[in-house]
Amino acid sequence: MERYLILFTFLGSVIALLFAALTAKKVLKFSEGNEKMQKISQSIRKGANAYLKRQYSVVSVFFAGMFVILLVMAAFGLLTWFVPFAFITGGLFSGLSGFIGMKIATLSNARTANACQQGLNRGLRVAFSAGSVMGFTVVGLGLFDISVWFFLLNFVFKLSPSEITGAMLTFGMGASSMALFARVGGGIFTKAADVGADLVGKVEAGIPEDDPRNPAVIADNVGDNVGDVAGMGADLYESYVGSVISASALGVSAFQGEIKAMAVPMILAAIGIVMSILGTFFVRTGENIEQKLLLRALRRGTNLSAVGIAVVSLPVVLLVLGKENLGLYFAILSGLIAGVLIGLSTEYFTSDTYKPTKRLAATSETGSATIIISGLGLGMKSTAVPIVIVAVSVLISFFVSGGAASSATGLYGIALSAVGMLSTLGITLATDAYGPVADNAGGIAEMAGLAPEVRERTDALDSLGNTTAATGKGFAIGSAALTALALIASYVDKVKSVDAAADLSFDIINPLVLIGLFVGGCLPFVFTALTMDSVGKAAQSVVKEVRRQFKEITGLMEGKADPDYASCVDLCTKASLHEMIVPTLVAIAVPVAVGMVLGYKGVVGMLAGATVTGFLMAIFMSNSGGAWDNAKKYIESGTHGGKGSDMHKAAVVGDTVGDPFKDTSGPSINILIKLLSMVSIVFATLVVNYSIF
Repeated sequence: MERYLILFTFLGSVIALLFAALTAKKVLKFSEGNEKMQKISQSIRKGANAYLKRQYSVVSVFFAGMFVILLVMAAFGLLTWFVPFAFITGGLFSGLSGFIGMKIATLSNARTANACQQGLNRGLRVAFSAGSVMGFTVVGLGLFDISVWFFLLNFVFKLSPSEITGAMLTFGMGASSMALFARVGGGIFTKAADVGADLVGKVEAGIPEDDPRNPAVIADNVGDNVGDVAGMGADLYESYVGSVISASALGVSAFQGEIKAMAVPMILAAIGIVMSILGTFFVRTGENIEQKLLLRALRRGTNLSAVGIAVVSLPVVLLVLGKENLGLYFAILSGLIAGVLIGLSTEYFTSDTYKPTKRLAATSETGSATIIISGLGLGMKSTAVPIVIVAVSVLISFFVSGGAASSATGLYGIALSAVGMLSTLGITLATDAYGPVADNAGGIAEMAGLAPEVRERTDALDSLGNTTAATGKGFAIGSAALTALALIASYVDKVKSVDAAADLSFDIINPLVLIGLFVGGCLPFVFTALTMDSVGKAAQSVVKEVRRQFKEITGLMEGKADPDYASCVDLCTKASLHEMIVPTLVAIAVPVAVGMVLGYKGVVGMLAGATVTGFLMAIFMSNSGGAWDNAKKYIESGTHGGKGSDMHKAAVVGDTVGDPFKDTSGPSINILIKLLSMVSIVFATLVVNYSIF
């Protein structure tokens, strides 16, 4: 039976990758438009390729160093020999997910702009198809990596279930490390370019967004691809495999090492792929650019996928785990519903079709200070609903799974709810990834001088993309909270397996736990400070360069001379690669340092503190940033004075503050809280045997 379960999982990954390949082939059949559009698209593609090549060369040094460290630990018996290689494959596939997503996005931007000349629905289909390539590449590669490793470790090397999950958690660490580099580096690049282009071009010079006279405009479009596409792909690959692996690890504990309990999360992921593919065929719209209608078009596909998973998951649980474990189905259902509700909550707080963002736009009437204050308040307020949703989901998942009788089974239920939440990731990521493609299409339409109605259509798709991106981030952050809880439980299990006599009571008044709690609670703030400061430094250099070119290049403002786009791309590349290193190293070094000083009790406190404050910070920053961005676009649609007004300038300032909130620091935090747990698990044996306390 176990062989058939793994075969089904493997087939799910193959189906996802085949669908991604066929969709990519379909996208590439569309025309890129006229020669000017093709030239602009090629410049964006060239910049994105150059950035990723340099980023991966830097990251490869880190992975080589970590590989050596893990090999040394394996040589001393602190790890199995599979762990270093699992770490490398996790990072490799995470980076590959982002790279493929970036390639299709940069090949689709001009095609989307050209399709928008023929109609809104055609533009949506091209952009959404490009997003689908990325979405199904991520889930396909993730499930492929998991199923192949599981097969090798179980049937070829015949390891015990606990050894299998121990090794597999390590490729989760590799994926998380790569994701953090990609998210932080790409986020710094894209937001430095965006802030520089907006502050000098739109606010100071008063020229339109994506005006070809702006020297930072190509860097801005490159940034959309390396940050919002490549970074996001690596990020959600990590979220996906992390949730599946952590659930499998807890299945070992809950069902005394039965392989079928480990396989259930993988089967659910495979079912999610099939249902997500079916959902993509229902995403279509008319020619009305009203946001509610466009949202309905995307929501139709995701909701149908969720319903399909809810129906099919029931027989899977009954057949594999038996009717005595029917409660686990309701845990899966709980996570699925929680994911939908978090998405709706995020949509309410960030979409300009609802009151919060409309009220935020109205505060621009009194200047940039009030729109910033109101945006901060909106983001803080928006954390309450997701917290309640996650809390209710955790309670339901724990108790319906039999947590009252067995905490191990209850924790397994919580982990399965995280898998349920991410089971629709294929189509959810497609609705998220299409946004940067639409954003690039708008830039190309502006720079190529296409008809005004084309830009109107791309702006409608872009505005919808901001909402779906915020929804996707909320989705990823919510699943990160559930996965982090499961990983903390996995860490405790790991400690117990290393030292059967370990004291597993974690009383909050124990000074080791309490200190760890404070350290963990502080980490998301320190991490956010580092990433925000990095964006600020990089943006300053871009602002100065754009100002210099406006001042020194004769005829630039009159359109008689071309700006030096390459210099801004190079500035963003150098700054992002330099600034991404420290935040990532902090995330890896702190768990080891805390463990060596405070022991495993301090580590548990640290993980709990980081999970709570990290979840809140990530939701707050993501929603504030999304609301600021859509408030700006709402004003640009003609309200509160429209483009070029003082209200518009105030909204642009708010948006520039929100850019690193929603695209750099916020989405990086959900990787942080899981990477802390992954690193802690990998170094657990070292900590238990050699810590000071």
